[in-house]
Amino acid sequence: MTGVEHEVRDQVSYLTLNRPETLNALTPALRDRLVDHLTEASADPSVRAVVLTGTGRGFCAGADLRSGADSPSPRIPGDVARTLRTGAQRLIAAVLDCEKPVIAAVNGTAAGLGAHLALACDLVLAAEPARFIEVFVRRGLVPDAGGAYLLPRLTGLQRAKELMFFGDALSAPEAERLGLVNRVLPEGELAKTARDWATRLATGPTRALALTKHLLNSSLDSDRTGAFAAEAWAQEINLTTQDAGEGLRAFAERRGPEFLGR
Repeated sequence: MTGVEHEVRDQVSYLTLNRPETLNALTPALRDRLVDHLTEASADPSVRAVVLTGTGRGFCAGADLRSGADSPSPRIPGDVARTLRTGAQRLIAAVLDCEKPVIAAVNGTAAGLGAHLALACDLVLAAEPARFIEVFVRRGLVPDAGGAYLLPRLTGLQRAKELMFFGDALSAPEAERLGLVNRVLPEGELAKTARDWATRLATGPTRALALTKHLLNSSLDSDRTGAFAAEAWAQEINLTTQDAGEGLRAFAERRGPEFLGR
């Protein structure tokens, strides 16, 4: 049992966290398996979108602190920082750096690392019962797993401080209002909508989407000169793809394009 179910269907990689008894809390082994699946999806030309979801009442309750595997004893200086770099931060980076669009279908509670795992995704769908919790302050901890990087970029600085200072649960509708979620859906519609969105993405111009994702993710860390230069080079690279040629031909011929992801 790896705790994650993996299936590729219709050019979409479906990753389902399956430890419902722990609200899908991540052990180190499960976290590393997710990184492997995301890395494989990024490099596999037959995969053109990714959907990440969970089973039961939780999307992901964060790191499984009860496992003890991430708490070496006795601890020496550098252990914690190294564990974060090679663990939670590596997982968030795998989502951000995946060359395919990643959809989070948040079925339930997303707390701590689990919340940041969802927020790192390109599109976030949430079922009505879903909740997002910056749980770190409740444990006397500093936010990790990229939270202090991701959250203010999505909500603004003051809202991020409120969420991280108090650690209050944020309902799905509140998360949508703050810009953390694209859509809130009845529980019964979450999987279908995620599948529909992934299908649309999987029939799109995959390389153009990868470059677009890169431009958007890096835009808030660059100045105008850097952003304009990156945009120009991205378009230069993209125009060498088969899909760009197909899109331009389809426009000229007044028909719908048939993108192959190449």
